[in-house]
Order: sequence, then structure tokens, then C-alpha cells
Amino acid sequence: MFDVLIIGGGNAALCAALMAREQGASVLLLESAPREWRGGNSQHTRNLRCMHDAPQDVLIETYPEEEYWQDLLKVTGGLTDEKLARLTIRASATCRDWMRSHGVHFQAPISGTLHVARTNAFFMGGGKALVNAYYRSAEKLGISIRYNAAVDALDIDNDGRFLAARIGTERIEARSCVLASGGFESNREWLREAWGQINGEWVADNFLIRGTRFNMGVLLKFMRDAGADMIGDPSQSHCVAIDARAPLYDGGICTRIDCVSLGVMLNKNAQRFYDEGEDFWPKRYAIWGRLVALQPGQIGYSVIDSKAIGRFMPPVFPGTKANTLHELGLLLGLDPVAFVHTIEEYNAACRVGTFDHGILDDCHTEGLTPAKTHWAQPIDQAPFYAYALRPGITFTYLGLKVDERATVHFDGKPSANLFVAGEMMAGNVLGKGYTAGVGMAIGTAFGRIAGTEAANAAGFSRQKKNNQEKVRNGDA
Repeated sequence: MFDVLIIGGGNAALCAALMAREQGASVLLLESAPREWRGGNSQHTRNLRCMHDAPQDVLIETYPEEEYWQDLLKVTGGLTDEKLARLTIRASATCRDWMRSHGVHFQAPISGTLHVARTNAFFMGGGKALVNAYYRSAEKLGISIRYNAAVDALDIDNDGRFLAARIGTERIEARSCVLASGGFESNREWLREAWGQINGEWVADNFLIRGTRFNMGVLLKFMRDAGADMIGDPSQSHCVAIDARAPLYDGGICTRIDCVSLGVMLNKNAQRFYDEGEDFWPKRYAIWGRLVALQPGQIGYSVIDSKAIGRFMPPVFPGTKANTLHELGLLLGLDPVAFVHTIEEYNAACRVGTFDHGILDDCHTEGLTPAKTHWAQPIDQAPFYAYALRPGITFTYLGLKVDERATVHFDGKPSANLFVAGEMMAGNVLGKGYTAGVGMAIGTAFGRIAGTEAANAAGFSRQKKNNQEKVRNGDA
């Protein structure tokens, strides 16, 4: 029997496994994906949002706790547990040295249109390199790893104590367990249930999945049905408007289109439906998937002109290009008259001051609904470009309610040996909305907490380990 069982194979699961092993516990990690697809959504990430009160290695200037908290409060609209959010924020300030000790490398600060050189630490080689580094460290430390190991049920006693995990007829016992197997974003039926229908059509049928195809929410649903305390709205998620030509699964970050704030966004009726210049793109990119999901046919069109070229991260695929607005509307399959009218109405409303995409500038619209509050410039310089966008689900926010020890609860009572980390509990901090890098901050913070607590529940702690070493060395 292993001391600690980790169910999941992404960042949170790996952090938990490594921390439990560092405590001296024997650890088995079960990853539902095959080895080549290991890592869950973490393989598609690229950075970690970090609090810091002074310049630190790869982070410039400062990003204090209160500013981080206010950024999170703003994007969630207050749907966040402040205690757990601040725990995450503070943990983000001190985790990088530990990450480096397990082979993760960070790249030099970046600048430009992403505006995150101050707030986010980027992984050298992206999330795939991070995941691979953690797996190498896990193997070196003697953590046992099984792939293609999809757990479908747990044995839990009446007091909420974990007894064993089940893979079909196989039963795997352990002294404690960490659940970190992700949300349900790849489960189309559950997405349909969560989002319902508009005009007789299932909204979720037009969703693309930015991340792994293996997050089916099997254990999340099992825990819900077993009476675990839940938190979050099943329709809330990290949902980004991505290139409509993206693959159904695993498109990752490269499918994102980052020019929305430089132009206008239209629905299939050629109408604008939200303020494209509300705030900096890293704080607003994750609202656009949900906004597009609520539009007819779950599709939107980001329209820019030549002035925007070079001011945003170039997408993988070129946009639709035309020399006139009328032609562009036709190429997009929209009513060209309505399309041109909307653009001309927007152009007439623009009040251009000093354009600066690096700040919340004074370029705005007047007398237009919805307004564009920053970076409003007429779309009048040919050639013109457009990108069709669909909702891209990264991970869902429905999860298990936890405390600061990452403990699973049943009717308000904490389990003695069952813990949770990552997407399965992110809804405690993210009731809605998103800001770049906070998902990895949650997974890292609570993965490390859950691993430590699981080792403690199995009878291991750093103090106990130190005492054992003193005995062996004749010092006690």
C-alpha cells in the first residue's frame, strides 16, 4: 500500500506528488492520459502570476498583494473566497525557488503588448517543459507513475475518509489521497447540461476545447454524487474567444486571437455587443469566450485595419483580408450593408486623442452603445482584416469546496485524509472571470498544500522525518 495516492497528472497533481514525496511518503500518481499526452491542461500553459514587493529575478518592478487581490476581485466580480485567494497570492511569491529545484526554468522578462513583464513569470519552453521537468523530478525521487489509469470511482466511508480508488475492477488502496484530475470541459454532455439551449440549439455544441480531451469530470461528478460539498456555477469557466479554425481539442494558447482591443467585435448580425477597450488584454481576454457563447450561433468576428498590424501577437493563421469593408463583409458571410453601417457608425463615434496601446489611453467613443472606452481608432486604413472566433473552453469552475488545508468536506465536515487541488477546486478562488497566470498560481499553491497535508495524514511530516534522521545519525 502506498502512503499517498495522487489522481491526476497536471501541474497541481505533480506539485502534490513532489511535496508528499519530500515529506518522506511513498507516492503513486495515476494519470488518465497516455504518456505522450500527460500533463492535462498544464502542458498548454506558459506563465504564473506572481506577487512581489520588489524586482525579483524574472519579475520587474513590483506587484504587491493588494494590487493582485484587486485584480482578482475585479475579474471575479467578488465571486471569490478572499481567505483562499490571498493564500494563493502569498504562495505565488515564494514558489519559484521550489519550482527551480525540480527543474523548472524561467525566461527573462518580456515586454510589449502583453503587459505582463511585471506580473507574470514565464516558463522557459512553456507548460510542456514545466510538466516534463516535474515528471523527471518525480521519477528521480522514486514516485511511481501509471499512465492510461483513469480512475472511475472511490471507496469512501461514512465519515468521508478515503479508502481506495477504483479503475474498473482494480482497487488501489492508500493511506491518503489527493484529487487533481481536472474539470469537465471535455464532457460535451455535461457542457450541454450546464449551458442549455438558445433558439432550440445546444450552446455547447459550438464550443472548442483549448486543452486536454481527457478532462471528463468523472471524479468531480462522483464526488458530487457522493455528497461532497461543492462550489461554483457549472456554466462558468476559463473561456476564451479563439480562432474558429482551431482543432476541437488541444489547440492551446496558439489559437488565441489578441487583436480584439485594437478593433471591434461583431456578431453574425454584424452588430457590436461589448466594450473592446474596457481594460488591458491580459485582464479581459478570458471574458470574450463567454461573451461570444451568448451571441447567435456562438460566433464573433474581430475586425481591424492596417493600423493594428504589428501591435498584437500574430496569430497562427492569417485573417480574412479585403481592400474594402464591403468586400470584407461579403467574405465573412455577413450582410455587407449592415457590416459597413456598423463600422461607419463606430468610426464616426471615435474621439481619437493620444493613442497608446500600452496604457489606458484617452481614445474613446462618444454617443455609441456599447462604448469603446480605450484604444478607439477609426477602422479606415485598407487593407482590412477579420478573424472568426468561437468560444474556447480551457477549464471549468465547478469544483469541491475546500479550506486552507485543501481538505475535501462532506456536510461541512473535513475529511481526515482526502484532499483536492487544481481545477477541481479552482472555483473557490475563481467564481467567474480570469486574469492571466492565476490558474497556475492556484494549482501550484494548493497542489503543494494538498501534497503536504496528504503526507501528514499518512503519518509523515518534515518534523517527523527530521527526527528520524537525527535518530539514524545518533543525534537524538
